[in-house]
Amino acid sequence: MPLAKAIIDDIVLAESSAWETVEGNVYFPPSAIRDPSLLVPTDLATFCPWKGDASYYSLMIGNKTVPNAAWYYPNPYAAASNIKDHVAFYTNKVNVTIE
Repeated sequence: MPLAKAIIDDIVLAESSAWETVEGNVYFPPSAIRDPSLLVPTDLATFCPWKGDASYYSLMIGNKTVPNAAWYYPNPYAAASNIKDHVAFYTNKVNVTIE
């Protein structure tokens, strides 16, 4: 599988060749997150009828906060069990590439 990366301000947030794609979004496994301390949980939550409840992270990059830039499904429905705890990034906030 090709290598996927999530990059912001020349900082690699995630990198993996074991990613999943759902609805055009790249989901990185937890082990792909380079520095989990950059991901700060937020109060935002959304619901998908087939994936379940999503939780969100803001990014703390130096003095900059990028609000609600990433999301994950802590307890997805069975149809989306392959992305449990995988992190996806909004591509208008983070550069996600597949090499």
